[in-house]
This record gives sequence, structure tokens and C-alpha cells, in this order.
Amino acid sequence: MKIRGARKVHYDSGPNMTPLVDVVMVILIFLMLAGSFAGAEHYLVSNVPYTPKGAGGEPPPPGFVPDTPVEIRVDSPTADRFVARVESATADDAMRLKAVLEKLRNQLESAGTKRDKVQIVISPGRNVKYKFLVEVYQAALQAQFEKVGFSPAH
Repeated sequence: MKIRGARKVHYDSGPNMTPLVDVVMVILIFLMLAGSFAGAEHYLVSNVPYTPKGAGGEPPPPGFVPDTPVEIRVDSPTADRFVARVESATADDAMRLKAVLEKLRNQLESAGTKRDKVQIVISPGRNVKYKFLVEVYQAALQAQFEKVGFSPAH
């Protein structure tokens, strides 16, 4: 007795893809676990220290001496320039700002304040472009300040 049904229903289904899919999934999971999704080099790192008005309600550690705060207010009156205000001085480009910050650093050091105990806080206006903040950040670093951070827009 011959079975005809087996011959009529025959079709080519191709190779078995299950092992290939398993191997690809293992590689994908390994790369997801081994890779890093965000690095500090893509962002400006803010290291604003403890402030009494900060969130969290954590009391300061015993013997804590806060850093001397220096605020740089950055505004952008037009789309192609910025104005930075440090205490009573004003600068409208990175070189002038660097000179103002160096003068301030020298004043603080002559008053006995160590460079690592000064906290620069950059406070941008609402319409300040990111590239201007980078220029202000770089000027503060070039003026040899070690602690430079950001605050929310004013």
C-alpha cells in the first residue's frame, strides 16, 4: 500500500534558524551587559557641593566648612553673544571672563582662601545657548579653579 499524501504535501522549508537566533540573542545580551550607555565625556560634570538650601534635608557632616561660593550669571542678550557677571565685573567674551576670574582668584588667595575651597557656580539665563555655557566653563577651568558646577536657570 502506497501513501500518496506524503508526496503531495512536501515543500521546502529551508534550514533550521533556531540555533542562529539563540546565538544572536546571547551575543546581544552580552553586549548590553558589557557596554556602557552613558559616559562622563559626553556631558559637563557638575560637582556642586552641599548647600544648606539644597534638597534632601541631610545635615552637614561634623566639622564641615562650606566652600566660598562665586556665582557667574550668564545671560544672552542676542543669539550670537553672551554676558557673564561675576560679582561686580562684567565680561562679554571668554578671554575677558578668564581675566576677571584670574583677578578674583588672586584676590581670594591673597585673602587666605585656598583654591580648592572656592566653588564656582555657573547660573545660566533661560535663553543662553549651550555653547556659551561651555565657553564660560572653560574660562573658569583656565583660570585654574578646581570646583566648577552649574545651577538651574535663573
